[in-house]
Amino acid sequence: MLSYQHLYHAGNPADVHKHAILAWMLDRLIQKPKPLTYIETHAGRGLYDLGSAEALKTGEAAAGVGRMLSKFGQDSAFARVISQVRAQHGAQAYPGSPLIAATMLRAEDRIHLAELHPQEHAALSMALRGRVKPRKADGFELALSLCPPEPRRGVVLIDPSYEIKADYDRLPKIIGQIHKAWNVGVIALWYPILKDGRHRAMIRALERADLPKAVKSEVSFPPVREGHGMVGSGMFVVNAPFGLEDEAAALAKLFG
Repeated sequence: MLSYQHLYHAGNPADVHKHAILAWMLDRLIQKPKPLTYIETHAGRGLYDLGSAEALKTGEAAAGVGRMLSKFGQDSAFARVISQVRAQHGAQAYPGSPLIAATMLRAEDRIHLAELHPQEHAALSMALRGRVKPRKADGFELALSLCPPEPRRGVVLIDPSYEIKADYDRLPKIIGQIHKAWNVGVIALWYPILKDGRHRAMIRALERADLPKAVKSEVSFPPVREGHGMVGSGMFVVNAPFGLEDEAAALAKLFG
């Protein structure tokens, strides 16, 4: 069982990047009346208390959403969903991607979430309060088994912890398989940008695959604390909704 728990890192600069893009994409997709499917391979606990001892111990949230939320206009999808979650759960609440999806999506939309860690799975189930029943399953296997989903419109978010370094090597193949089975689906991959640049070969492989409407968004930021290896955040999106490239460029300026 992997040991990674995101509570120590929730709301950090990478979360702001990833969740701002996700919220923007979901907001675009729900503008059409047709229902959609949302799939997430590594869901985490869904709801985080940024006033908890774990979050305060690292200070990552202060360097991320604490510093950056005011840079977003109140009409942005990211700011709106944060406001909605905090109205329900308190001023220190921060939504992970499954709660962002559950908050933004409509009754006719379908949500499929995978989370293997027992504590995270239990916390996720509680955060969603019966709206969605997350599965204690391997996220890659779940995504592949569901594709093509019904409804056919939709998004799959792939957001592993990268504790298993082999993920960098296997992800291009997995994304290719998902796309082959679900050629209209939006496939969004998040990845950390570390000082050693270990993500580069994975991104080169994805770019060589010549996947349709591919958009790469990368932002840089200083290490959130001494000795921290993450210096940026990346999102690689296949079948990107129209306008994502411009939105990603505007978002990158907020990290400048």
